[in-house]
Amino acid sequence: MNELHPHVALITGDLITAAGDPLDVCLRQLSRIRADAGRLACMGNHEDYALAEEYTEREGARLGIPFLRHGAKLLRFGNAVMNVAGVDYQRSGHTYLRGAGQLVVPGAYNVLLSHNPDVFPVAVEKGFDLTLSGHTHGGQVNVEILHQPINAARFFTPFVYGLYRRGAASAYVTRGIGTIGIPMRVGAPPEIGLLRLRKA
Repeated sequence: MNELHPHVALITGDLITAAGDPLDVCLRQLSRIRADAGRLACMGNHEDYALAEEYTEREGARLGIPFLRHGAKLLRFGNAVMNVAGVDYQRSGHTYLRGAGQLVVPGAYNVLLSHNPDVFPVAVEKGFDLTLSGHTHGGQVNVEILHQPINAARFFTPFVYGLYRRGAASAYVTRGIGTIGIPMRVGAPPEIGLLRLRKA
């Protein structure tokens, strides 16, 4: 990642799979990422399941990785202002992004870090310009049948991988670098995404 020279590094959760996984090792590796405005992160569902959110937040802060837990940070790049907000894992079937509209800054470009990509339509309604998510591993195992990609994630969400748009707002769902269940990927290679934001 150091060779990419990003302005800001954004991490969308799931540093571990279960309690007992090497969370400290992962945090130390993430702390090696260099970016002009530093690193910002949100929690994934596996930090929640492992009851590791408080520890992750505390150790992340110690290593220079602020986890935005219903919080936001304002960044300035020249004359441009970016507001990066983050929320804890948004469980399916619950009301998404309760109170998150308060994190939107008028006049700024508002980015939301949410591990679960299903929040995207709600994020648009609340005024976020860009939603960044993970969770699906890009399907992890993709096969193509009749020119259609088939994977387990498609049974749970319409936002499996890549760029999605609603009006002027966008969402990007990364494949990430890990796996769940079986330690393999087919047709969904791991990725570290480099996104360029340009004025329309």
